[in-house]
Amino acid sequence: MERADIDKIVYDKSVIDFVTIAVEVCVFLEKNEPLPRQEWVDRLLKMLPLLYVKALLLPGTVSTEEEVPATFVREEDYSRVANMVSEVMGEEDVYLDVFVEDMKYSDTPVSTFISENIADIYQDIRNFVSVYQFGLTGQMNDALYQCSENFRLYWGQKLVNVLRPLHTLKCLYLENENDEADLSEDELWG
Repeated sequence: MERADIDKIVYDKSVIDFVTIAVEVCVFLEKNEPLPRQEWVDRLLKMLPLLYVKALLLPGTVSTEEEVPATFVREEDYSRVANMVSEVMGEEDVYLDVFVEDMKYSDTPVSTFISENIADIYQDIRNFVSVYQFGLTGQMNDALYQCSENFRLYWGQKLVNVLRPLHTLKCLYLENENDEADLSEDELWG
């Protein structure tokens, strides 16, 4: 692939849009200030679908370097994000997942963790945006290729799976708010 083609791909508007939302998700997950679960879920539910759509719109590319792109997320970083999400989610961190390979061979439901799925997504997109920060187009191209492949094979499904329990929580919060509003009206007129 020629240099001009690589430049065109790595600076394509759809790639820049993906980089923008990926950075936003990473910054959100790296913050050390805890948010209440309801606010945290609400914000994540606004970012994850956008991340998914922007990943779908990434242009196709091929790897041009012989070496695999550098990884920047260390085990401690992964664990810090997973632990933070687990802490925020509390007892709601575990959910039943039917879209896992183990489910094909199981008679019982398979449970998984929101925190683990979010940390897996974080790991891939953080590695991707970290390579982009250096501005070396060959490496950026390969990081784009790797991230796109991992999205297709791995973290795209995890992202979609984690939306279901987060959506359920969001709807539960909305239902509780409506019940409280109804209770307040009854008290007012009762």
